[in-house]
Amino acid sequence: MTTVATEIGRFAAGGSGAALPDPVRALVRRLLIDVAGLCVAARGADYVASALASVEGQGAATIIGHAGGFTAIDAALVNGLAAHGEDFDDTFEGGPVHAGAPVVPAVLAAAEREGLSGDCAVRAIAVGVEIMCRGSLVAPQAIHKAGFHPTAVLGALGTAAALGALHRLPAEATARAIGIAGSMASGIIEYLADGSSTKRLHAGLAAQSGVRAVALARAGFTGPPSVIEGTHGFFKAFAPSKAPDFTQLTDGLGERWVGADLAFKPYACGTMTQPYVDCAIALAQRGVRAEDIASLVCEVGEGTVHRLWEPLALKQAPPNGYAAKFSTPDCIAVGFLTGDAGLAAFDDAALADPARRALAARVSYIVDPQNEYPRNFTGHIRATLGDGSVVEARQPHMRGGAREPLSDADIVMKYRANCRFGGWEDARADRVRAALEAFAQGGALDLREARA
Repeated sequence: MTTVATEIGRFAAGGSGAALPDPVRALVRRLLIDVAGLCVAARGADYVASALASVEGQGAATIIGHAGGFTAIDAALVNGLAAHGEDFDDTFEGGPVHAGAPVVPAVLAAAEREGLSGDCAVRAIAVGVEIMCRGSLVAPQAIHKAGFHPTAVLGALGTAAALGALHRLPAEATARAIGIAGSMASGIIEYLADGSSTKRLHAGLAAQSGVRAVALARAGFTGPPSVIEGTHGFFKAFAPSKAPDFTQLTDGLGERWVGADLAFKPYACGTMTQPYVDCAIALAQRGVRAEDIASLVCEVGEGTVHRLWEPLALKQAPPNGYAAKFSTPDCIAVGFLTGDAGLAAFDDAALADPARRALAARVSYIVDPQNEYPRNFTGHIRATLGDGSVVEARQPHMRGGAREPLSDADIVMKYRANCRFGGWEDARADRVRAALEAFAQGGALDLREARA
């Protein structure tokens, strides 16, 4: 019997990196650069230090920004954690789901461990990203509604598919690996309550799960090929409120690449907050002054409310800088007051700014039943001033997404800025980027310069 996992296995087994469409190859190149920069940016963070303290062995794989060699399992975990740690990583707008942070670290770790070329790895990354993005369309919003993080649970499946492609496994073996990964998938969104670091962990756990699941499958361990559509399968467990549409996973697989339109974030905060940051910046640029604002009311998509707007009092006064990244009121205040929402804006000291707290307290929302979320991420703010006048700003889409993508120069600029934030000089950052560029062109993987 052909199952969805078997179809994914056939997709993973077919073709080479050289046969990928140019937009997909370009996407993988961008992901390699972006993920590496994000890992460097987070290299001094306390949560990365905690993850490093948990590693248990030495090996051939690199944890970017840190000396020594590590096991592939540990490298996948820590690099995935670091890449997702500041919520500055890519997003698939239709999901939403973050694909690069689980998939790229998993593939890099396994490729480095086994000396595999960029030709194998580029296709593997493309496969893993595509399965994660398509998986997020099977039951839109239902995974979040069930209390799970789509990046965490879909990441386990996507990284297993990616590693199956990397090792050129037969379709049936990759299906077994996906079946195993289904039992490894997890990641609940209770971090929203207090800004705990568990969301950061989700991408690393998904990366680690893919590496482990494929290792088990290669050794003969079995997992159910019906894991995706089965009576007790993945979507029954993680998205029970919506009937799944598995054609979103399988139709045109290998011919139409939905992941090619991944969005790269301009701001270091939650994806759906970003158009609102743009609106806030636009209001400030139009001469609106913070002291003149009586209220800021935003039209929002209903599906974003439980993560980014409620409980409103908590979102208006988040308990720490990480929680602030998932508070639209706070992100609006940051954008308005600073003209940006970069990495430095979300440390605890910056959050304590009285002007920021005061402005966030004046932000509220109404649900717009016509909002296009999750197909499109839009922004809107209606500012009522003390004199009763009203000024509005709208952002029709997410900058950095398919409708207004960042340029290659923008991606490199972001990478270099992230590396500077993490303490690397430009010369070192450029050497590592050159090594990743060579790998993306099919060459060997040389991350020795990244080990510091």
